[in-house]
Amino acid sequence: MKKILIIDDSKPIRYLLDTIISKYYQVITASDGYEAMYWLSQGNRPDVIISDLQMPNINGWDLVKNLTSSAIYGNIPIIILSGSSSEEIDQKCEEYGVADFLVKPFNPSRLLEAIKKALEKRVDMSEDFSGRQAGLHG
Repeated sequence: MKKILIIDDSKPIRYLLDTIISKYYQVITASDGYEAMYWLSQGNRPDVIISDLQMPNINGWDLVKNLTSSAIYGNIPIIILSGSSSEEIDQKCEEYGVADFLVKPFNPSRLLEAIKKALEKRVDMSEDFSGRQAGLHG
């Protein structure tokens, strides 16, 4: 079963996301970026990360920047959930290669669709990578 890491400082939002997503995927939750990074540092690897932007300790953008620039975590698709929408958020999502961006309150079926697309994109990326590897060594 694919693993989805949910990072949000709101306990009700984590519960809601867990309820929606756990029917289809294994869900791991973290209350902030620090807790998420600790979980990741223990050798855990989610298939998709869903993160809020406004959180204590490590805010969402710092977390996204750390993850997307990492050789270890850079290929994990990230979906951003935020209570606000702006051109700046859209630009940063594009800059960091965020898989999708949803505004709260979000449509649960739209979220599940975003997760499915992110997983498909990740599979395509790993197939491309393995294909290039084979070509290099072929």
